[in-house]
Amino acid sequence: MAAWWRPRTAFLGAVPFFAYVVIFLIIPTLVVVIGAFAGDNGGVSFSNVKALGQSYILDAFGRSILLSAVSAVIGALLGALLAYAVVTAKPGGLLRRVVTAASGVLAQFGGVTLAFAFLATIGLSGFVTVWLQDHLNINLYAGGVWLFELPGLMLIYTYFQIPLMVIVFLPALDGIRPQWREAAENLGGTTWQYWTRVAGPLLAPAFLGSALLLFANSFSAYATAAALVSQGNPIVPLQIRSALTSEVVLGQANLGKAMALGMVVVVGIVMTLYTWLQRRTAKWLG
Repeated sequence: MAAWWRPRTAFLGAVPFFAYVVIFLIIPTLVVVIGAFAGDNGGVSFSNVKALGQSYILDAFGRSILLSAVSAVIGALLGALLAYAVVTAKPGGLLRRVVTAASGVLAQFGGVTLAFAFLATIGLSGFVTVWLQDHLNINLYAGGVWLFELPGLMLIYTYFQIPLMVIVFLPALDGIRPQWREAAENLGGTTWQYWTRVAGPLLAPAFLGSALLLFANSFSAYATAAALVSQGNPIVPLQIRSALTSEVVLGQANLGKAMALGMVVVVGIVMTLYTWLQRRTAKWLG
């Protein structure tokens, strides 16, 4: 009787996880999907989905994809270099402990707090901006108020992309065995040949998968952009906010859900590719 009952009681431990997934993932997704195809007067309508072809919505998706791609590429490159520096340092040393701890904190440092930090540092009246202007006669905003536009978002998003890359790419670097390099050297291989023919191909799926994760992380970010951009809706999350809360143009709530559905599709494609690459990484480095 006990052996028969044990598998069923073991399942109870996963109930909180499944409840969390249903409440915070499945139900919101169903609300978005149903709302995207709901007409203003009830019934099924494709007008909201067709409206995604409007120029301002396509421009918002284009800017969001550009923002996510640029911050993901820069964050992936710089984060990979930092992760490699950590791996080549003393195992269990101070550098690794400090970098991994700081990365765990900074990867979650976003929203209004991050926007305020950049405003206080390099904003129009930030201390770095004022110091450069007073002491070196350098005007950071000679070409325009870029911090509150797409270039500023790229800089700020890259800030939390780098530590996230360190966290997700570090296990792949740890999976590279020193014996592989020793074998390459014993066979007369150079450092360049080792990285291009052994380590590089093995790490490529993990690197690309991590970059895709960074892309999805940036594409879905909202709070930092909402706190920084007060005028205009340069990216899709801000367009959705405008559609849901606008007091000027009413009846756009379902259009906002259609845009959210578009974001779900993009993130779904990215995460599918990420899962496939992670399986390839696990195959070689497992």
